[in-house]
Formats: sequence, C-alpha cells, structure tokens
Amino acid sequence: MAEERLSRYVINEHGTVGNTLEETVPRWPERVKAPEGAPNIVYIVLDDLGYAQLGSYGSTIETPNIDSLAAGGLRYTNSHVTAICSPTRASLLTGRNPHSIGMSCVSDLNTGFAHTRGKVHKEAGLISEILKDNGYSTFISGKWHLAPYEDQSAAGPFDNWPLGRGFEHFYGFLGGGTNQFSPVLHQDNHEVMAPKSAADGYHLTEDLTDKAIEYVRDQKAAAPDKPFFLYLAYGATHDPHHAPKEYIDKYKGKFDEGWDIIREQWFERQKQLGLIPANTKLPPPNPGVQAWASLSEDQRRLYAKSQEAFAGFLDHTDYHIGRVLQFLQEIGQFENTVIVLISDNGASGEGGEHGTWNMLKSYNGIKETLEVNLPHLEDWGGPATNNHYPTGWAQAGNSPLKFYKTWLHAGGVKTPLILHYPKGIKDGGGIRQQYHHAIDVMPTILELIGIEPPAFINGVEQLPLQGVSLVYSFDDAKAETHRSTQYYEMIGHRAIYNEGWKAVTNHRAGSRYEDDIWELYHLDEDFSETTDLAGEHPDKLNELIEKWWIEAEKYGVLPLDGRSLWGRLKDSFGDEGNVPVAAKRTFFNGTRFLRGPDLRNRSFTFDAVVERVSADDEGVLVSEGSRFGGYSLYVKNNRLVFVYNYVGETYTVISSDTEVPLGKSVLTFEYAKQGEHTGIGKLYINGDQVGEEVIPKTGAIMFGGGGGFTVGKNLISPITPEYEAPFEFKGRLSKLELYADNGARDIAADLAAEIASE
Repeated sequence: MAEERLSRYVINEHGTVGNTLEETVPRWPERVKAPEGAPNIVYIVLDDLGYAQLGSYGSTIETPNIDSLAAGGLRYTNSHVTAICSPTRASLLTGRNPHSIGMSCVSDLNTGFAHTRGKVHKEAGLISEILKDNGYSTFISGKWHLAPYEDQSAAGPFDNWPLGRGFEHFYGFLGGGTNQFSPVLHQDNHEVMAPKSAADGYHLTEDLTDKAIEYVRDQKAAAPDKPFFLYLAYGATHDPHHAPKEYIDKYKGKFDEGWDIIREQWFERQKQLGLIPANTKLPPPNPGVQAWASLSEDQRRLYAKSQEAFAGFLDHTDYHIGRVLQFLQEIGQFENTVIVLISDNGASGEGGEHGTWNMLKSYNGIKETLEVNLPHLEDWGGPATNNHYPTGWAQAGNSPLKFYKTWLHAGGVKTPLILHYPKGIKDGGGIRQQYHHAIDVMPTILELIGIEPPAFINGVEQLPLQGVSLVYSFDDAKAETHRSTQYYEMIGHRAIYNEGWKAVTNHRAGSRYEDDIWELYHLDEDFSETTDLAGEHPDKLNELIEKWWIEAEKYGVLPLDGRSLWGRLKDSFGDEGNVPVAAKRTFFNGTRFLRGPDLRNRSFTFDAVVERVSADDEGVLVSEGSRFGGYSLYVKNNRLVFVYNYVGETYTVISSDTEVPLGKSVLTFEYAKQGEHTGIGKLYINGDQVGEEVIPKTGAIMFGGGGGFTVGKNLISPITPEYEAPFEFKGRLSKLELYADNGARDIAADLAAEIASE
C-alpha cells in the first residue's frame, strides 16, 4: 500500500504533494520582481503649457524647481504632441499613435468610429499595465481624461478608469479640467470630497502633491526595494487659472508692458539659452491678436491681471513639484528615478480676444466682452472666477511658434520635454534637438528598465509599439533623429513631418477638404514655420500630402471628421446627445453623477416626493453645475424655488404666494421648451401651479465648474448665492422622478403611495 501511495505523489509548481504533511515538500513561488536596479519612473504632465512658458524654455515666470530638472537632465527642443489633451496622454502612456488606439480627440467623444471611442483600445496596453506586471507599484495623482464620459458614474463600468488600466491607486479627477478650489475628486473607483474648502486654504495642486508623496512614502515603507511608477498629472495650467492670492500678487505689474514686448523678450531669451536656432524668426502676430499699444487702459489692466493669474498658477505648481523632488531626495530615491516632464499641448487660445471670467461661456459658444469681464478684475484667479487669459498671452506663451492648442502648426504641437535621470544622463543641462513625439516616451522607459513590450496583456494580443526610444540621444547631442516621419490630425486639421520638412493645413468646419490650403515648411532651416515654400516646391508638397494619406490609412485616421471641437461636443452633450434620456427615470436622495441627464434644449419635469415636519426642513432637492452655470430646485423660507444659472446670469421661478406645506407632498418643476434654448419654467405643489417665469436662455453644450448632478444637495459650489453649498435638504426626500419631454405623470398616485408606505 505504501508503494501505491508513493506512486500518487505529484511534483509541480506547488511543491511535492503527498498524502500527509510529512510526505510533502512545500514550495513558495517567487513574486514577480522588477529587473535588478530598475529605476523608479515619474511622469509629471502639465496641461495647456506653451513652449516658452517655463523659465528654462525662455519665460520670466519663476519655475526654479522645473528648471533644476532641466539643469540636471536634458531639454528637448523639438518634441511634439497631438495638439489636445486626451490623445497626447494616450500616446504618452501607450507608445502608439492616438487614432490607432481609439483616442483621436478628447475622451468625452464617441463618434461611432474605431478611432474615436473615448477610451484606449485594450490592444494598446498602458505603461502602468506593463510595469505592474513587471514588479512595479503604480499610482496616479491627478488628471485622467481617458474614460468615456458616460462611464464616469458610480455604475461604471470601471475597466477604463485608472484601476482598470494598471494603476493600483488613483486620486484625482476623471475629466478634462476641474475647478482648482472646488474640484470633483475620485479616489480609486469612488467619489470623494476634498479634505478642506477653499475658505480653509484648499488648492488642488497642493492636494495632488500631498497624495503623490503619500503614495510613494507608504509604498517605500512597505516594500523599500520595489520600484514605483508615479503618474503625476496636474490640472495646471489648464483653465481655470486658479492660484492662491499671494502667488498672483507676486506678479503684479510684471506684465504691464504687454504681450508684444513680453513675447519679444522671451524670444530673445530663447536664443540666449540656445533653445532655438540663431536664425529663427519671430512670426507676425496670429490673426485676431490686437497690438498691445492699441488697447484701452481698462483692457490693459484686465489683460495684465489675467496673465498674472496664469503666472501665479504656474509658479505655485512649480513650488509643489519642488516638494516632490525634495521628498525623493530625502528618501534616497532621487538618483535612481527617471523623471519625465511634458506638456500635453501648446498654450490655449480658448479664452478668446478678451479672455473670460467664466470659461463655461466659451464652452457654450458665447463670446465674452470687456464690459462683462471687467467687474471681475479683483477676483481674477480666485474661487469666484472660472477664468482664462486672452489669446495674446497664449501667443506669447508659444513663442516663437504660431497658433495654439488644437492647431497643428508648431504652437499647438511643440511643447517642452525634460528628461532627468542622474544614473543614466551624464550631460546635465544638455539640449537635444532631435525630432520626437509623445509616442517615443514609453519605448524610452522600457529600454531604460530593460523590459520588452509584452505580446499579450490580460489575454489580449498587443499592437506593436509605434514610438522609438530616445536613449540614443542621451550621450550624443548630434545624433541623427531616429524618427523620420510623424503624421498629425486634429478636428480636420492635418499635418505631416518627414525628414526635415513639414506640410500642414487648417480645416474650416463645414468646408470641403479639397478646398483646404496646404503650407510647406523646411523645418531644418525654419524652426518657427515662418516661410511657406508651397509655391516654390509644389512637388515636395504633393509628396508630403500623399505621404499623409498613406500614414492616415496605416494608423486608422480615416474617416476624417471636419466638425469643430465644439460642434462635436454639442452633438455629444446637447440636443441630440449620445447619452439617451429615458422617458422616466427615478433617482434617490444622495444620487450623484459627474454628468447629469441630457436636458438641454428639450422639455422636462422633475417631481420630488418629500416630507417636511418643520419649517427648518429646507434645502436642495436636485442640482447640476456650479456657481458658473447650472440649475437648482430647492426649498427655502417655506417657498419652492427653481433657479437656472446661464453661465452667470440667473433666472428664478418662485412660489411667492404659496408655502410648501408640512407633511408629505410632491414638489414639481416643469420646463416647457418654447424655442431653441428658451422656454417657460413652472412650479407645482401637489399638482397645483404656484409659479411661472420665462427662462430666456439655456445652455447649448454643458454645465461645469465642478458641480455634477446631485439629488438632495448642491455639492462643490452653489448654483445661486441665495444659499451656501451644500444646502442639503433636511426633510425626507424619498425619490426624485424625471420625465423627459414632459411625459405622462400621476402625482396623486405618487402621493398616495408615499402615504401608504407608513
């Protein structure tokens, strides 16, 4: 019998298994470990930062900590991105071109085509997924913007949130931007509130830095020999340009000379620093940018203040980047950490000619005026504004390059790139001029670590990497670039770089592609794209255009979509939105969505079933948005009130002659569309009309500023100054029913059912 039992022994990865413990040899499989000596990896991603806006790239804005990275590492002066945030971040994290992986534009959009799904295809694994599978800890603190908007709720799905794409911890915000004083925050897969208020000194940049340091501190305490990947993606310097008052005041008067002179000063500094060739020309002003000398005194005061706010925002961010660098030094990890600092696109001209105190106006297609902006001068950059500077400052910030974010001239796609790695980069302070793109960063990191890109991730076969490593340039400043060709496409604009030449065209929404005018630049001799050679070299231009079509087919760029960015957003968020609204939906107290039901330019009704036992039972029944735009239905002073905040203009309906009764009742707001983005709002208590007003303007695209859609309170910032957020309803709110297009309702039945529930 003993011999028979012995014959059943099994030897496998679990050890030698017998019938008893004495007859068994245990074995413990080794955990996956990173390669010996593998460095930590830190990505610091800035937002809407132009080529010239860092001190080490020519600016007079103080960025000493970022400049220290440049002094100890390498500055790349010919590095490129995709002209807008989500696709750049997708390329940076995957090493692939954005169209080929589903992210041709911002993640808020899903056009129904493979190149614009609002999420990264699983065939393109993120570096976080690769590093986690190779023995790294992985965490993100900051902006994500790589998940479809319709997935950003408590119901998920979460497979395209950070924890679904290889990150083990996430703290930050899911969308493209957020209020720096009152952000909508998520931790891992759930929403959280900021640890304190703006009144108590809160700012998102500080909070994200605290969390990043906490993640690294705890990881190194628990596993000191395990390397980490930190993706630190600040909201800076995307609008709103928010900063603590002392940082804004620091720059008072420093931009009074205006954007023309500042642009020239930064241009000369760039030459002195060796960042641009000596023969570089400063292009003429971009269309629509007024000469500073032609502006009125009020314009100069306001526009200078808007740049002071931006400078304070960047300076404040640099201070907190310094905290991260100091912490890495304190724990002995600085020398063995690869730090990549990059901006996702050039400086943004979205503020328009005058800038704006409230960027929701721009997002809804409303042109700002000086007269509307000027009363907000003293508050500019603080919690009471949702601000952006005029295009003149974006032009200066992109010096010496033309145009802005979303454009494919260099002002949109050429941004700072700093690589710092004391163990691997010996030419501290060196400048590298090789042509590169965001897709080249991940191959660089994998080469430095010694990891081959996997053929499969989570069972999904992977696309080949499309980027090339920059490591070859570390020790050879004069090495020929390893990237000979790079295509670009953004909202119909097109461009291609090939062996020192660039062809580029701007597409006007609604026009025929055949009518687009292509320009041709010889970048080896024309850094700032000032001399259009299309007329002199038509054969070269045609060669590049044909090459663009070849690359477009290769990387999934087609079909071309010529709608403007705001046109696409309007289709996505507005009248015919891609998130359908059911005829009837029921929500409960505490329901919270980053994005509410699509009620724009349509009739709708809210029925709130409530119970009040005293006059103190007041508060918000439902709200969406923030102080910068949204709506709120609430009870205050025994009156039922609805307010619609049209990007700063408020329209109010109130039950002025009728009190909300104690006991159980159904409180109703009904909006009846009368024309395009206009209608009548009516209030009812138990089916009896108690108020009516015209609401002459409603938004075409979106609300924002941080509020989201919330039942039973108004989170983040108040829709109206008539109450303080969160103004949570103190009575009992058993349910809130939404009827799209004013479907049939039975208020009596709702009330009877509520009474019967006792």
